[in-house]
Amino acid sequence: MATIQELRARLETLNKRSAEANYIKREISKLEAQGLTEEPPGATGSVETSFPTDSPAGGYPPEEAEPTKTIIGEKSQLGRGLGTRQGKQEPPVNLRYPDAEIYEDTDYLQIKIKAYKTVREVAGNTIVGEPGSRRNSAEKSLGTILLPVPPSVQDRNAVNYQGSNMNAITAAAVTGITDVMKGAKTLGDAPIETMKIIGEKAYSAAVKTFSSAGGGATITDLITKSLASSAVGVFGGNVSVDQLLARNDGVIFNPNMELLFNGPSLRQFAFTFKMTPRSGKEGEQIKQIIRTFKLNMAPQVTSEGSGNLFLKTPNIFELSFMQGRSKHKFLNKFKQCFLSNVSVNYTGEGTHATYGDGTPISLVMTLQFQEIEPIYDIDYLDTDEGKSGVGY
Repeated sequence: MATIQELRARLETLNKRSAEANYIKREISKLEAQGLTEEPPGATGSVETSFPTDSPAGGYPPEEAEPTKTIIGEKSQLGRGLGTRQGKQEPPVNLRYPDAEIYEDTDYLQIKIKAYKTVREVAGNTIVGEPGSRRNSAEKSLGTILLPVPPSVQDRNAVNYQGSNMNAITAAAVTGITDVMKGAKTLGDAPIETMKIIGEKAYSAAVKTFSSAGGGATITDLITKSLASSAVGVFGGNVSVDQLLARNDGVIFNPNMELLFNGPSLRQFAFTFKMTPRSGKEGEQIKQIIRTFKLNMAPQVTSEGSGNLFLKTPNIFELSFMQGRSKHKFLNKFKQCFLSNVSVNYTGEGTHATYGDGTPISLVMTLQFQEIEPIYDIDYLDTDEGKSGVGY
């Protein structure tokens, strides 16, 4: 068994309010009550040593009494409500790890599984969704998985910007063309007057463009350099007008560079969970948790046509940090996510070791989620979740 020193060292690396921390605290109290404060003679300090021969079948440590304060969820419906997909399975009950260790006042991560809805199903008679349409919903889930808060909790909100260049000649030409196009809006009602307006606008645009370039002589010089640049390009040269200006006159076009907004981005979240089953029941829960994540992230085969014509979008996941039965009052909120990657290391301690039923004594599961929709300002201003804690 593990010594008090090993348990205390492990406790220092955990969230003090996590389920695993609560378990380790109880184990330390038991050892202290038994007077086992020192490492037994001949012990190696490994937590993977064999259990006593009088332990339950499979080599698991003895199960403890079920706590009275636990989160009790509704029956899940994993495998149901999937339209015309071919595969069917019996729905398991809600899953959680550690087993019987999530109290009403414990922080934990709740992951609900729901059937994917298309943009048209969410937004109505359109294929363009409304901002904020992919927030977590109150609709019934296909199943719920409860996990401890992972050791590393962080979020990252980002938006995209891109530099933009426009010299004075280009700006003057764009402005002039825009004025000409605006002047043509009355062409159908008063064609003669409109043509006069277009002519005046075109003349004004030409004057402004020439003025921005420094007059006719400068325009002629720029045209010459542009033609020279194009002619050199025919022979494989790569010489720009700016390079010719710099070599000949020691100047370049003022790019009037400015950083411009280029769009939002989609957030990604990675969570790592180290799981060490302490009973056959908990080992079965861990196995079902891994199977459930893999099943619901997989594309769904349909029964239309020969069965290989279409694939349905996988199910989606709604994540929430919880405090007992309520949403966490501080940590970030999530929008609906796809599970893009599931990675499981079945040798969590660096070597292959299993119990009698084949369950690994320690494994590490990593989940990679990506939100379906970007975060907008209205998500912070118009929703109770956005106004709570740090928001999204």
